[in-house]
Amino acid sequence: MSLVEVSDLTISFDGADGVRAVDGLSFTLEEGAALGVVGESGSGKSASAYALLGLHRGTGATVGGSIRVAGVDVQAADDAELRALRGAKAAMVFQDPLSSLDPYYAVGDQIAEVYRVHTRASGRAARARAVDVLDRVGIPDAVRRSRSRPHEFSGGMRQRALIAMALACEPQLLIADEPTTALDVTVQAQILDLLHTLRRETGMGLLLVTHDVGVAAESVDEVLVMQSGREVERGPVAEVLGAPRQPY
Repeated sequence: MSLVEVSDLTISFDGADGVRAVDGLSFTLEEGAALGVVGESGSGKSASAYALLGLHRGTGATVGGSIRVAGVDVQAADDAELRALRGAKAAMVFQDPLSSLDPYYAVGDQIAEVYRVHTRASGRAARARAVDVLDRVGIPDAVRRSRSRPHEFSGGMRQRALIAMALACEPQLLIADEPTTALDVTVQAQILDLLHTLRRETGMGLLLVTHDVGVAAESVDEVLVMQSGREVERGPVAEVLGAPRQPY
């Protein structure tokens, strides 16, 4: 069984007859592999990524098709099963770390909370885990910086903190939604290198959502190109980018 199995995924907004953001998308992702979902704004790539964790539930969106992530049938899962999936088996790194982190709480406390929710660990063990994962993603002086608020981190450090939060429970799948968009080129390269290193060390699968073909070229094994909610082309990244079959 594949880590991710998506079959005939459709996502519509404003009801079943409304705007169809994703139309008949199918793909798989094996354990330890990296897939890049590439497309321009509005192509449906982020909407597809959110569907893997059931994040459209309760928003008014209509989601059809089959979605299985780490053995969980996302469409049929109840709220408790989705909570168990998110963070523990599959985690997501969002595009804007400043809006994803609570400005009032220390970064380490936010990571510790995620760990405690999924493992029932003690407060002391959760704080130790938070320091451990912050150190793992390259935050210097992790013990001290774990007590900092998000605004005290640079943009690159905030993104590393989000990755640390995602790694806290050692998920099988990491979904990274445009994780380098707001970063300068040097920091962008550091974050991509970090994701590659973590994937190699942990064996987790990576789904990277990006509009930047160059980012995909350096970071994934296969690429899926989307346009207007549909798959345009898919295959090994060197093949698709070196000799594309479709003009788009």
